Amino acid sequence: MDNKNDDFSKPRVRRTNIDGFIVRPTKVRNDLVGSLKSTQPNQIPRRPLNTPPRLNSEFITSRPKPNSNPQSQSLIGISLPNSFAGNKNNQSSNFSNPPTSKKPKKHRSRLRKVTFRTFIIILVVLLGVGGFVGYKGLKTINKVFHGNIFSDIAAPFSSTPLKGENSGRINILLAGDSVDDPNHQGASLTDSIMVLSLNTKTDQVFLLSIPRDLWVYVPGLSSYQKINAANTVLRFNQSGYPAGGMGELEQIITTQLGIPIDYYGLIDYTAFRDAVNAVGGVTINIQSSNPYGLYDPYTNLKLPNGWVTLNGQQALNLARSRGDGPGAYGFPESDFDRTAHQRQLFTAVAQKALTLGFLSNPAKISNLFNAFGNNLQTDLSLQNVIRLIQYVKNINLNNIQSYAFAYGSTNNHPKSLLTGYIDPSSGQDALVSTDGVGVYTSLTNYYKQLTSNNPLVVESAPITILNGSSQVGLAQKEEAILKNQGYNVIGVADASKTYANSVIVDQSGGQEPLTLAVLKKEFSSQAQITNTTNYGQESYEAINYESSFVMILGNNFKIN
Repeated sequence: MDNKNDDFSKPRVRRTNIDGFIVRPTKVRNDLVGSLKSTQPNQIPRRPLNTPPRLNSEFITSRPKPNSNPQSQSLIGISLPNSFAGNKNNQSSNFSNPPTSKKPKKHRSRLRKVTFRTFIIILVVLLGVGGFVGYKGLKTINKVFHGNIFSDIAAPFSSTPLKGENSGRINILLAGDSVDDPNHQGASLTDSIMVLSLNTKTDQVFLLSIPRDLWVYVPGLSSYQKINAANTVLRFNQSGYPAGGMGELEQIITTQLGIPIDYYGLIDYTAFRDAVNAVGGVTINIQSSNPYGLYDPYTNLKLPNGWVTLNGQQALNLARSRGDGPGAYGFPESDFDRTAHQRQLFTAVAQKALTLGFLSNPAKISNLFNAFGNNLQTDLSLQNVIRLIQYVKNINLNNIQSYAFAYGSTNNHPKSLLTGYIDPSSGQDALVSTDGVGVYTSLTNYYKQLTSNNPLVVESAPITILNGSSQVGLAQKEEAILKNQGYNVIGVADASKTYANSVIVDQSGGQEPLTLAVLKKEFSSQAQITNTTNYGQESYEAINYESSFVMILGNNFKIN
């Protein structure tokens, strides 16, 4: 037993056997006696005697480099524990090696910390991007959007606005390249041309088709050609436009048709087919004027009227069909029917992708981009696409509007915008504006109509003003005022008789509700609003004019 009166200044010498190794006796330094006495039992790790020490932090507090003092080393070349617990009576350690002081750790420099953290962030983002789209999808995205792994990393954190975003409208030119069309003799021609226009303030979208046979001047070819030939000008290179054929096409649409273009996408028909398959097919409503539906022998397309579900190949056949083969039916307007179906299919694919959650499902996005492969070209960057998706999420795709330049007479266009044309030098059949060859005023005005914030301009309901008063020139004066306000006044004439009270005859059939609402608000105090179901004298007067509204100004009418 320990003696309470033991003199710690004269420690006992003791030999201890550990795993067969004899530890040489050492002397306790006098300057450590105080520290040994002051050590609390709970600060000393305990282990039973005659058991091997565990080589961990419980016993080894430091590993000093070997030195010339043999008493500080074991016979096998490792540091022995400086101390271990004695018995319950707080016996001193059998090993009296003094504890060595730890060298203070050097603090990493600020630069090293920042570099390390940056590396970790990049690694996490890389893993996230890689897991998000998969290797193949990431590779395709980089090829399509001309990026790399570093631009991919930066894309989600960029806040650079899109072109056109600040002005409130983004226009994207979409073109389809029919390289696999067996009836097509020019692989680089764009047989599907449309403009996707997004209002960033109202989240409204419309598609406007541009007929491939529109006769335009192609600067790169130094001659008038069909507009689908613009993509063949591969050496086009002009500031403000992308290089190549799509740049030439952008320039023509912007400068000649007056439709500004911000970005473009050129998709091969093969990619369109694969994209339809990637979303699991699409369902659309066939509404042919033929009771049997649609039939095109060149593409082997045969579809009934009503709702039909199409796979990728069937959708591709419909996008290419214009019903000009022997025995074809259901395509009375040929290429105009085809472009209408193309807009219908584009909308159906977008709706299906959004319904299935493609924008929030990494695997599905990867499959969609893999479908594009080498068959999609665009000047949109991945950064642009991510920002564009933020707008797409807010769009009600069921409300996408579909438009085309009118070839025939409609409610909104009593005068068609396009007419047939045969080029005298080449003999080519083409389409020109009703304004004349090389003049596109009516087409430009139609685009302005679609993009205006004025409801009168948006509907552009045709209005005829009849002077039924005894005041000479009244109709002409009102015409100037209404045109300045945005009304689409298409004609002025005298009424067949004099009217005491003014009347507005609604012949729109409910197709121009915005215009009707404005007319009621502005003229209800001066004119009665009637329609063609109330066949009075006024209605018979109006029925001779192909206008949605006919204003008959009576003697009570006063110019505001």
